[in-house]
Amino acid sequence: MRVEIWSDIACPWCYVGKARFEKALNAFPHRDEVEVVHRSFELDPGRAKDDVQPVITMLTRKYGMSEAQAQAGEDNLGAQAAAEGLDYRTRDRDHGNTFDMHRLLHFAKEHGRQDALIQLLYRANFAEERSVFTEGDARLVELAAEAGLDAEAARAVLADPDAYADEVRADEDEAARLGATGVPFFVLDRKYGVSGAQPAEVFTQALTQAWGERPALRLVGGGDSDACGPDGCAVPQHG
Repeated sequence: MRVEIWSDIACPWCYVGKARFEKALNAFPHRDEVEVVHRSFELDPGRAKDDVQPVITMLTRKYGMSEAQAQAGEDNLGAQAAAEGLDYRTRDRDHGNTFDMHRLLHFAKEHGRQDALIQLLYRANFAEERSVFTEGDARLVELAAEAGLDAEAARAVLADPDAYADEVRADEDEAARLGATGVPFFVLDRKYGVSGAQPAEVFTQALTQAWGERPALRLVGGGDSDACGPDGCAVPQHG
């Protein structure tokens, strides 16, 4: 079974939702038979690469809330994250364009390190003092290396603005076709969708239901033809 997760590194509910989903997945009896793929979704795709601002400033301008309301929202997110065992800085975080991070995640997917990298990016953005937006490519290369990727190869990806750009856009187009207007957005076997950072119990229900409704294998031509089994292979006898 495949679970696809559309998310953005700038999305705090994606950070929390990933932890809740993984709590359900880790307890799922068929966990080893579930493939998880992370898909790209930019919350702020029109933002220039060098346009970085404090999260509180972004929230007040984008949503028309007061600074007190924005800070209260961050405090609430901090509490939600803490309940999942996650660190979350409720003060002095910044916000910026995440397109290069998504390109790097597609590179990581090719090398089997996508989940490791996305977790490091979340941690860096939401829990650490150093910014993932203001140090150019250097910070992202560090995180890629920490995830087990070759640093020079990661640097080359970031230096080429076209590298994996089509893959990011394809993910975003697919999200639109599936009706995703926000993230996190979880799609199970292209049959069931779960929107938002739902409680772990909801993910458990979705995993169980999707697993139970997988189509049964139908044999064509009968199942009694010559074959090899646990006791060996039947050898035709010729008279």
